[in-house]
Amino acid sequence: MNAPIINRRIIVREANIHDSHELARIDAWLMERDDSTPFHRPQWVIAAAQGTDQEALYLLAENKDGDLMAVLPLHIIHSPIFGRALVSSGFSVSGGILSSSPTASARLADAAWNLAQRHSCPTVELRGGVLPAGEWQKKEGAHANFARPLCIDDEAELLAIPRKQRAEVRKGLKNELEVNIGSDQRDIDWHYDIYAQSVHNLGTPVFPKSLIEGVFRSFGEDADILTVCHQGAPVASVLSLYHKGTVMPYWGGGIWQARALRANDIMYYELMNHARRRGCSHFDFGRSKTGSGAYAFKKNWGFEPDPLSYAVRTADNSEARDINPNSPKYKLQISLWQKLPLKLANKIGPWIAKGLG
Repeated sequence: MNAPIINRRIIVREANIHDSHELARIDAWLMERDDSTPFHRPQWVIAAAQGTDQEALYLLAENKDGDLMAVLPLHIIHSPIFGRALVSSGFSVSGGILSSSPTASARLADAAWNLAQRHSCPTVELRGGVLPAGEWQKKEGAHANFARPLCIDDEAELLAIPRKQRAEVRKGLKNELEVNIGSDQRDIDWHYDIYAQSVHNLGTPVFPKSLIEGVFRSFGEDADILTVCHQGAPVASVLSLYHKGTVMPYWGGGIWQARALRANDIMYYELMNHARRRGCSHFDFGRSKTGSGAYAFKKNWGFEPDPLSYAVRTADNSEARDINPNSPKYKLQISLWQKLPLKLANKIGPWIAKGLG
C-alpha cells in the first residue's frame, strides 16, 4: 500500500519484508501469542516465497502509538493451471489473521481483499485465525487437525497408542530399523528423495526441493529431519517444525517397502520420544481431509479430530479455486500421474506444485 489507512486510530499498512528489524518485531509479537503457528512466522513466509518464486507480504494493524494489534501473512500465488490467489499462509495449513482487536481484524480482512484486487487475484483464502464476516464464505468441516499432549516417557508414549496401532509399532520395533536425526545435506537429500516417492505414489506432484530446503534452513534449530533406515538405506523420513513446545511433523512419507517394515509407525513413535527429550509437551499431527486415509490413520493413533474453519472471498461470489487432490475432478489426473516414471514426475512436478500454494 502506498499510504496507511487510518480509522478509529488503527493504522493498516504493508510491512517492509526487506527490513530485518521489522521482521524481528513481527516475530517477537507472534511468539508471545498462544494462537500463533510456524506458518505465521517470517521464517516460513519469506522462505516459502523464495522457494517457489511467489511473492510474500505482511499486513499489519497498529494503534496510534505504533503497537502491533493484528498480523496477516500473505502469499500471492500464481499458477498457469490453477490461476491466481492471495493466500494466508501459502503452502501451509494455517496462518490466518491473528489479532487483539475485532476492529483490527475486520480492517485487515478488508485490506487483504483490496490487496487481492490490486494484484488481480480473484480469490483470497484465510486458513484459520479470525474469520471475517460479510462477503466472506466460511469453509467448515472439510478438514480436521489432530494434536495431543506428549507422555512422560517412552513406555507411556507406547501405551498411549490404541491397542491395534500399538501392535504395529511393536512389530516395527523388532525390524532392526535405524533412526537418524539430523540437519545436514545428507538428511535433506534423504528426506526429499523419500518424500518425492511418497507423493508420487499418492498421485500428486512434489513441491520444489528449494521450498523444503529453504524452510528447513530458515527455521534453524526449530526444525529437524528424522529418517528411518533399513540395512543402511532410508525408507521413511519426516521434516518437523518446533513451535512453542509443540512438534509438528509437516512433510513426511515413506517408500513402498516402508509399509511392510512398519517404518512409518516407528518414524512417528520415535519422533514423539525425540520431541519430548528436546523439551516439547505436545505433538501436532497436522491437518487431514475428513474421511481420508490420513484422517483414519491419525485416529488409529488415538488422536481426536478438531474440525478446522477457513474463510474464502471471491470476486462476484464466483467459485473458489479447487486445489484439493481428493476432489473428484482430479481422479483421472491422479491415476495418470501415478503411472508417470518417477524421474519425469520429479522433473515437472515442482513446476506444478509451486502454483498450488
